[in-house]
Amino acid sequence: MLVNNPFENDGKIFKPLLLDGAIGSYLQQKGFISDEILWTTKINFSNPEAIINVHKEYIESGADIITTNTFRTNPIALENSNIAELNKYVSEAVRLAKEAVAERKILIAGSNSPAEDCYQPTRTISYSKIELNHKKHIDLLIDNSVDFVLNETQSHLDEIKVICEHCDKNRIPYVISLYFDENLKILSGENLDSVLSLLKNTSALAIGLNCIFPELFSQFIGSTKISTNWGFYLNCGDGHQTDKVINCKIQPEEYLGYVKQSLVYHPSFMGSCCGSNPSHTKKIREYLDGQNYS
Repeated sequence: MLVNNPFENDGKIFKPLLLDGAIGSYLQQKGFISDEILWTTKINFSNPEAIINVHKEYIESGADIITTNTFRTNPIALENSNIAELNKYVSEAVRLAKEAVAERKILIAGSNSPAEDCYQPTRTISYSKIELNHKKHIDLLIDNSVDFVLNETQSHLDEIKVICEHCDKNRIPYVISLYFDENLKILSGENLDSVLSLLKNTSALAIGLNCIFPELFSQFIGSTKISTNWGFYLNCGDGHQTDKVINCKIQPEEYLGYVKQSLVYHPSFMGSCCGSNPSHTKKIREYLDGQNYS
C-alpha cells in the first residue's frame, strides 16, 4: 500500500505516470468470450496465463501502473452470478497481477467498478447495498496488498461519496475516476464542476476521467480546469460503451494526438480504456520518453 502520493507534482512539471490500457476488450480481441455479468472475471480461473500475459504485455510496452482484473469481482456482480467466494475472486486477480510484476517497480492498481452497470442512469439496489458493496471490495483489494484502489467509471454521487468517505476514514490510498455525458454531467445529474469541487476536499491521490470518448475529452479540457492531480484513460472502442463486443476504433497514432493535446494541462497520469491494447501504451511511452522533463 502506498505511503507517498506518486501522482503529486507539487506544482512542477513532471512526466505523467503511464497507466495500462484495456483488459476486457483486449481479451475479446484475443478471442476470449466475456460474461454478461462478470465481464472477464472468469478468465482469472479458466486461463490465468492469459491474464498474466496481458499484464506483462502492458508492462513491456512501458506501463508504470497495471490494473487488476477485478472490474467485476465486486459483491453485487458475484451475488448476481450466485457466487459466494468474494475473497477468492479478488485475491486470485491480485495474485495474477503480482506474478506479472515480479520484482519490477510497477504499481498495482486495484480496480473497483460501480456497484451496477457503468452506464446505468438509475440504480436498482438500495443505498445500503451500494455502501456494503464498495466497502467490502475496497477492503479486500487493500487486504490483498494492491498499491492503491482505482475506483473506475464512477458516475453516481452517492457511490462517489461512499467510496471517498470510506477511503478517507481508513487512510486507504485511492484514485476516483469519473464518467460523464456530453453535457458534462455525471449520470446522477450533477454538473462535473460541482463534483470536482467536492473531490478537492478528499484525500484522493488523483482524479481520473475514463471511458469517455476522445471528442468529449477535448470538450472537457477546453472548458474545465482541474486544480489537483488528475489523469485520463479514454475510450478507444467502436460503437457504444454498452456493446457486448468492443473493437478498436481509435488507433495508437490518432490517440497520441489527444495525449499531446492534454500535456499543456499537466496530467499526473494517462492511459487508455475500452478498445485499446498495448500498442497504445507503447506509442504513449515512446512519445513521453522523447520529451524533456526536468
